[in-house]
Amino acid sequence: MLDNQIENESVTIDLNGIRLYGFLKVPKDALGLVIFVHGSGSSRFSRRNRAVADYLFKKNMGTLLFDLLTEKEEEYDQLSAGYRFNIPFLAGRLMEVTDWMIKKFEAEKKNIFIGYFGASTGAAAAIEAAVEYPGIVKAIVSRGGRPDLAALALSEVKAPTLLIVGGNDTEVLSLNQSAWRSIHAPKELYIVKGATHLFEEPGALEEVARVAAQWFEKYF
Repeated sequence: MLDNQIENESVTIDLNGIRLYGFLKVPKDALGLVIFVHGSGSSRFSRRNRAVADYLFKKNMGTLLFDLLTEKEEEYDQLSAGYRFNIPFLAGRLMEVTDWMIKKFEAEKKNIFIGYFGASTGAAAAIEAAVEYPGIVKAIVSRGGRPDLAALALSEVKAPTLLIVGGNDTEVLSLNQSAWRSIHAPKELYIVKGATHLFEEPGALEEVARVAAQWFEKYF
């Protein structure tokens, strides 16, 4: 349980000479903290992730949305795609942010349970990073993710893992079905009927948020 007072703030995350920016929102007596891991071309401003984060907050969960890449890294990636599929790099960055978050709460003498919510390639980074935090990362949710890009980590991850995929996102659905079979932790593959990759259909994103909240509530 988190026992902190209400926080809703823009945060600057200093990591070994680089600076990232995020939005941290934590209700009093929160069940846990969900760290969002966006996909390529996205950021802490992701409309979809922020919608899910708002729903989780209403369900008494803290949320951290942050930029995986610095501005210079993002510019380089837009030109060369040099980072977006570099899952070990993205997972390492997520681990640094996770450590930063843990130290922040330890300094405030607050306990913390952590969950990861990964979208697209961010889901692969979440799975790889979670392997390094057994007992700390309590649950993972992937939205339209690419867990197949974390192939070597799938059998090692201990955190209960929920894969959410649109029913009409046929290629990604096939990749998720294959990845699901490789996961030995508690797992579920949830298909949002009629939804495509970005869950733009009426009610689709709301369904994602509801199912994700239930998964985190169960394992927090």
